[in-house]
Amino acid sequence: MPNFASIWEGIADAVPDAIAAAHGFDSHSWREFEDRSARIAAAIDAAGIGHDDKVGLYLYNGFEYEEAQFAGFKQRAVPSNVNYRYLADELAYLLTNADAKALFFDVTLADRVAEVRDRCPDLQLMIQVGGGELLDGAVHYDDLLATHEPAPRIERSGDDLWFLYTGGTTGNPKAVMWPHAELQKSAEAFYRPLGQPVPTTVEAAIADAVELHERNRTTRVLAGAPLMHGTSGIVSLQVLMTGGAVATLPGRSFDAKELWEVVAHHRLTMLAIVGEAFSRPMLEELDRAKAAGDPHDLSSLFQIMSSGVMWSKESKTRFLEHKKLTLLDTLGSSESPGQGSQLTKGDADQAKTAKFELGDTTVVITDDGHIVEPGSRERGRLANRGVVPLGYFKDEKKTAETFPTINGVRYSIPGDYATVETDGTITLLGRGSVSINSGGEKIYPEEVEEALKSHPDVIDCNVVGLPDERWGQTVNAVLSFEDGADISDDDLIAHARTRIAAHKTPKRILRVDSVLRGANGKADYAWAKKTAEELSGIS
Repeated sequence: MPNFASIWEGIADAVPDAIAAAHGFDSHSWREFEDRSARIAAAIDAAGIGHDDKVGLYLYNGFEYEEAQFAGFKQRAVPSNVNYRYLADELAYLLTNADAKALFFDVTLADRVAEVRDRCPDLQLMIQVGGGELLDGAVHYDDLLATHEPAPRIERSGDDLWFLYTGGTTGNPKAVMWPHAELQKSAEAFYRPLGQPVPTTVEAAIADAVELHERNRTTRVLAGAPLMHGTSGIVSLQVLMTGGAVATLPGRSFDAKELWEVVAHHRLTMLAIVGEAFSRPMLEELDRAKAAGDPHDLSSLFQIMSSGVMWSKESKTRFLEHKKLTLLDTLGSSESPGQGSQLTKGDADQAKTAKFELGDTTVVITDDGHIVEPGSRERGRLANRGVVPLGYFKDEKKTAETFPTINGVRYSIPGDYATVETDGTITLLGRGSVSINSGGEKIYPEEVEEALKSHPDVIDCNVVGLPDERWGQTVNAVLSFEDGADISDDDLIAHARTRIAAHKTPKRILRVDSVLRGANGKADYAWAKKTAEELSGIS
C-alpha cells in the first residue's frame, strides 16, 4: 500500500519543475521540495530518529512545516502537529504524551521550548526555524540543509503513521493515529476529474499525478488555516498526493487582502477555509476592492472548500455574486473526514446552512446501535465506516468508545448528533459533549475553568459555548466570587492567559451568586448554558 513519502518522491522525479509549495509570493518546485526534505531527513536520521519515532511540528505555516513533515515520512517517523498557541504546560503535556524524540520549533516560540525541555525526557533533537539567537542545545534548520546530503530513499509502508492531535470532547488533546494508506482513501474527490478511484499503489499514484499535469487538472490549493489544523493538514496531504501544490499565507494573523493577492499571484484553483471566520473578512475585502474599481483577480479559482465550523448560506451567496464558483461545505473531523457534504455549483438557490448529504460510507446510528431511518426524527450519531483511523494514541478506553465495532463493522463515531430527513439529508444537532468549537479550534471547558479558578477571588466556574456568527461559538464563563472581590473582567482574563493559550480564554465573564452543581459535584452545563444565555442576551 502507498506511503506519502514514496509517492511524493516519484512525483518529484516525474514533474520536477512543477510547483509543489508556495508561501506568500515565493514558491518551491517539486525538485526543491524533495531535495530540501531529503536533507532534513538525513539530519534526523543522523540523530537516530527513525521508524515510529515521533517528531513534533511546533511551527507556523511555511515551507519548513511541510518539509519537516516530508522528512519525517521519509524516515518512517511519525510527524505530530503541535498547536503554536500552546503555552508551557500544554506543550509539555503534548510532547510527553507523544514520546516526541524530535521537535521543530519557530524561533519566536523558543522561550516556551526552553521552559519544557527538561520535562520531556525523550526529546533528543531540537531544530530551530528562523534566524535570531539559537536556543541552547538546538540546531538551526538552515544549517542542517547546508551540511547534509539528501538521505537515500528507503522502503516504506502504507501502515506508517501520521499523528493529528485534536481537542476531542473531554480532557487533554489526543493524537488520532492515521496510517498513510487509510487517510489516502479520503482523497476521492481529487481523483474525480480522472474518473478513477484513489490509487492503491505508489506507481498508480505517480501515473495519476502525471496525467493530471498533462491535462492541466492539478489542484493548487491555498490552505487558509494553519497547517497544524486538521482541515489544512489533511487537505495538504491529499493535494500533494495528486501532484498538486499547497500555498500558505505568511501573516501570523489572517489578512484577507493578502489571501486574494496570493491566489492571483500563484494562479490558485482552490481555497480551503474554516467557515465564517474566514468568509466574512474575505467577502469584505472582495467588496472593498470591487467598489474601489480594482477587483481582485479570481480567474484561476474554481472552488472554495470549508470544514470545521458553520458556513452560512448568506456567505455562500455573496461569494457567488463575485464569481460562479463551486462551494463545498464538508462535514468531518480529525477522526472522520468526509462524513458528509453540501455542494453549491454556481447557483445561489442551492446554498444552505448546516444541511448535508451523507457520504457513501456514513450513517446515523442511535445510542442503542441501530441505523436511523430517514424521516423518523430519531436522533443518532454520525458514524463513518469508510475511513477509520487506528484510534487514539495511549487511550484504549476512548478508542473503544469512538471507534466501536457494531454488527461486525468498525465505525468512527466522534460524537456529532444528527437527524436524517426524508430526502436523506441530515440536520446537525451538535456534540453530545460540552466541548466548544471556536473558529475550528476545539476548546475544553474544564481546562478554562481550572485556569479561572486558580485566581484566589474565584469560588467556582462553569464554561460554555454560545453561538457567534463569525467564530461559530465563543467561550463564556459563568463565575461566582468571594465576598468583597474586586477584580475586573479584563484582569481575570489576563490571569487566565498566564495559564492557557489566549484563544481559549473567555470572551465574556458572567457573574452569579453561586454556580449550580449536581448532587455528585459534577458541573451542570445545561444550567450554565441557560444562565449564560440569559445574562448575555444570546440564545
